[in-house]
Amino acid sequence: MKKAIIIGGGPAGLTAALEFLRKTGIKPVVIEQSKYWGGITRTVNYKGNMVDIGGHRFFSKSDIIMDWWQSILPIQQEAGKVKISYQNKQKEIINSNTNIVDNEKVMLVRKRKSRIYYMKTFFDYPISLSYDTISKLGFGRTFVLGLSYMKSRLFSIKPEENLEDFFINRFGKKLYETFFKEYTEKVWGIPCNKISAEWGAQRIKGLSISKAILHILKKALTGKSKNKDISQKDTETSLIEYFLYPKYGAGQMWEEVADIVKKEGGELYQNIKVIGIEIDGKKIQKVKAKNIDTGEIVDFSGDYFISTMPVQELINSFNTNVPANVKEISDGLLYRDFITVGILVKKLLVGDILDNWIYIQEPGVKIGRLQIFNNWSPYMVNDANTYWIGAEYFCNEGDTINNMSDREMSTLAVNELSEIGMIDKADFLDSIVIRMPKTYPAYFGTYSRFSELREYLDGYENLFLVGRNGMHKYNNQDHSMLTAITAVDNIKNNVPSRNNIWEINTEDEYNESR
Repeated sequence: MKKAIIIGGGPAGLTAALEFLRKTGIKPVVIEQSKYWGGITRTVNYKGNMVDIGGHRFFSKSDIIMDWWQSILPIQQEAGKVKISYQNKQKEIINSNTNIVDNEKVMLVRKRKSRIYYMKTFFDYPISLSYDTISKLGFGRTFVLGLSYMKSRLFSIKPEENLEDFFINRFGKKLYETFFKEYTEKVWGIPCNKISAEWGAQRIKGLSISKAILHILKKALTGKSKNKDISQKDTETSLIEYFLYPKYGAGQMWEEVADIVKKEGGELYQNIKVIGIEIDGKKIQKVKAKNIDTGEIVDFSGDYFISTMPVQELINSFNTNVPANVKEISDGLLYRDFITVGILVKKLLVGDILDNWIYIQEPGVKIGRLQIFNNWSPYMVNDANTYWIGAEYFCNEGDTINNMSDREMSTLAVNELSEIGMIDKADFLDSIVIRMPKTYPAYFGTYSRFSELREYLDGYENLFLVGRNGMHKYNNQDHSMLTAITAVDNIKNNVPSRNNIWEINTEDEYNESR
């Protein structure tokens, strides 16, 4: 039996494994470096409180992905019907926002709500010049923002050489500086004018002030229907109102997929780190890996190799002489690390809010975003009378934040949340710190020359790059899964080109923002 060696047990890797089992006679062998399944889509259980790394809405414009998820975790049947339509099918599913417990392995239908926190006040996200926004900003400030927006749209559209140009063309300079600049630069650690405009084109190309306003007007004119269409095909992804979510966190999906892969004949290994990749000509022959606990070296030989590991680490693992230009580009690729501080508190000072996450635009604090786990799923919180929140920080390897101890990180998060009026220190109960390296592949450094690196790697006949880090591409979960599905289809159908894999998440209908 032929084997496919899959490096990485995140959404792309595990999707590929299950696709191999269900579409081909090829046996998947998954090698995962950590003790968790799901990669950055994993869920950590801390004393009965669930922490998601970054939060992941289960929503896609792809019918394939929507069906794929529901084949693993069906939608919880409870009171209150919600209409779902896709693939020319109409069927009734059930709204799961209540707390009836029938089945542990299910998806809930959740209400989407994200806002910006600025001047200790909440603003809708995506931002729009609505009455609520105007009343909070004041007429004078809103007038200036409006003039800036009109200027950018009518008179000053310019070539988009960087991310700052991208934002200003769509929102105006003043709106960009007020609601986008601070958070975006926290995420990436450098000024927006040093980041490729490609990031914006991939994440938020379809979003604009005019679309946000039209969406609000459409809701006002049509009213609210009792039955919600969760496919939301005609809605910008940043404006969707509902999404699916596993009952016990995003990682539940991938733990379940891993169980299915094992039951159906796949091989799964955790806590195994790739330390070498042996190459003969234009083919990968084997992967050498080390058991992190025992130090044992294990060889994995195969016919096909699927890599979701960071491209930089992949190149560094090769046992062959890599061309100088390729090595230079690989060494110059940059990544941003991610730290989540899970914080348990008695209450929030801002009241009983419904947000899934909150973008912190306040200057002077390092926290970038705040998750309210209670609102992702009520089953993620051990005590319903408490708030379980995730304070998110973005950092570089070796910088000040990354070098903080867990105790120092917890203290920083509690102090900053207190400073911006989100919590009272006296209400703090407990915390956990979770670190995730190389969470965000950066669109700067040597990224502008990435096509040279891609051409070199695509030259290996049995190597396929998929997923976010595997392709150094800021994919969402569904995009990463689609790259894996496409790679398996290419292998099954003997398609030599990788172009259809790289083209995923370049079309407007897939572009979205968290």
